[in-house]
Amino acid sequence: MKTVVLGGYGNFGARICRALTQNPEIELIVAGRDMQRAASFATSLGNQVQSAQIDCSHSNLTKTLCAIGAELVIHTAGPFQEQGYDIPLAVAKAGAHYIDLADGRRFVCDFVQNTDAVFRANGKLGITGASTVPALSSAVVDELSRDWKRIDTIDFCIAPAQTAPRGIATMSAVLNYCGAPIQVWQDAAWTTQYGWEERVRTHFARLQPRLGGLCDIPDLELFPAHYQGVRSVTFRAALEVGLSQWALSIIATLRRKNIIKRPERFANFLNTTAHSIDFLGSSLGGMVVRTSGIDANGKPAQKSWHIAADHDHGPEIPCMAAILLARQLARKERVEIGAYTSIGWLHLSDFAPEFAKWKMVTDVIDEDVI
Repeated sequence: MKTVVLGGYGNFGARICRALTQNPEIELIVAGRDMQRAASFATSLGNQVQSAQIDCSHSNLTKTLCAIGAELVIHTAGPFQEQGYDIPLAVAKAGAHYIDLADGRRFVCDFVQNTDAVFRANGKLGITGASTVPALSSAVVDELSRDWKRIDTIDFCIAPAQTAPRGIATMSAVLNYCGAPIQVWQDAAWTTQYGWEERVRTHFARLQPRLGGLCDIPDLELFPAHYQGVRSVTFRAALEVGLSQWALSIIATLRRKNIIKRPERFANFLNTTAHSIDFLGSSLGGMVVRTSGIDANGKPAQKSWHIAADHDHGPEIPCMAAILLARQLARKERVEIGAYTSIGWLHLSDFAPEFAKWKMVTDVIDEDVI
């Protein structure tokens, strides 16, 4: 399957390309605006990997993909918070399958209604959000609540390592909702909270406790609809160095008071300066997902799933769902057509070989019911 990775030499795109070069069913093309970077990276992966100069913003994207003969396009060129659907629609019209790593709430939540008809008309599959959220997060919730009669709360937090490689697109996405109002499902009602402003202490199995700040992700909207009856869904990110968490909290307050507008403009500066405090952190990151509800025996239950990723391997996690889905498509294990979010497309067991490859450790803990 001829597979084009848009943003193929970027922070996440490069990881996906490295993984897919190991699959004989996939003919890989590293694509991006900078042909020199694309060609150089493709060469480093081996002679069988090709490269292409593709500017996603150009109106001739469909024509370009047709000329290449693309059968699958993996879109990693974020941030997705302000993107429309020109790229997935162009991919569908080019007669190719589509996978993205989108984490923008509106982009993912509105993806199906804006693209499904075109994907179906062309007999192709489009999947959005094939990343840590909601692909992995939903797989974890499904496993933790297997055979439960009811899920009451879902509370999860990502804790990146301080020294892990960071991309400007990721920093821009974080700043995009820093201090912005976020609709959060709490106690079976929508409430307004503010991104990164309030800090909550979060506990992990193999990491020291961290202060987590509210982030705006698709799961906050998708999970209340998907997991019928859930009363609360919360997502936070917890930076390792308290100074960074404090700084984002201050930026959030200043934005909410209209003192700072569009903090995402400072993404490049903040991404660069963050390296100056790397000596305060480590290479260990992770994630925790907690669910509470009523188990198969009708008793209150609370369980948590933890993952610890050392040696700065944490950024591999957001790439895993796209890698797994691309392999399934290349092996003809997927025959569906149309547009979908990534919820429910993968099981937690599907991720196990990827976790093992990077020596990531997972724990499932039965916790005391609060």
